[in-house]
Amino acid sequence: MERVSIKRRLKRGEVVIGTFLKFNSAAIAEMLGYAGFDFVIIDGEHSPFTYPEMEQMIRAANGAGADAVIRIPSYAGEHVLHAADIGAQGVQIPSVGTIEQAEDAVRELRYYPNGSRGFALTQRAAKYTFMSKDEYFNASEEDVLSVVHVENLEMAAKVEELCKIPQIDVLFIGPGDLSQATGHPGELNHPEVVALVERITAEALKNGKMVGVFCGSKADIEKYTKLGIQYIAFGSDLAMIAAKFKDVSKDIASVR
Repeated sequence: MERVSIKRRLKRGEVVIGTFLKFNSAAIAEMLGYAGFDFVIIDGEHSPFTYPEMEQMIRAANGAGADAVIRIPSYAGEHVLHAADIGAQGVQIPSVGTIEQAEDAVRELRYYPNGSRGFALTQRAAKYTFMSKDEYFNASEEDVLSVVHVENLEMAAKVEELCKIPQIDVLFIGPGDLSQATGHPGELNHPEVVALVERITAEALKNGKMVGVFCGSKADIEKYTKLGIQYIAFGSDLAMIAAKFKDVSKDIASVR
């Protein structure tokens, strides 16, 4: 069965659930797909990956039925271009501090007339020239998701302006970074953080943008989807593996 991109699924109103990929492992990317995650977010911001390594993770995730999104190291245009050219189904753009930075970054993901991305068919995203130009341009527009982070007070105050950028598909809320920005580091359920997340969500939805958020529990997923959030990033491979290791270690320690 042909995989339907998460961008198309989101536009149909579906909720999609993925997780961050922290380990440099195509095998884990593949396992996450087989486990039923809709997508993996290859974490190029907080993990030391090269682009050839990320390309292998994309292949592995796609082969197991999951889309692959790359969280690039920063909003710099070259990072957007590299992530798109190696065939990611989405690009998450962190550390945005101004509307101009957000607009410049997402334009690097789109071809004329919707952007300024450098033209090339000689890369993986175009199946190494095995796609026609028109087929490739259509796939780039219809199936590649652009996700811009709202993780500081500057962007939280400019959600309405962000929503006016047509090349942005999803505004992604980072509760952890917002907890730090509001002076409550690590307190994701602090009333001030919760109120800010709810305000950003409501404003984005009112202005026609889809919303994403990081979740650390099933309760978080239930809470945020009720608000209308569709793009869910649940934990990470590292956190899930560590939690399982702790459980197993605790269990077997009881026999000593």
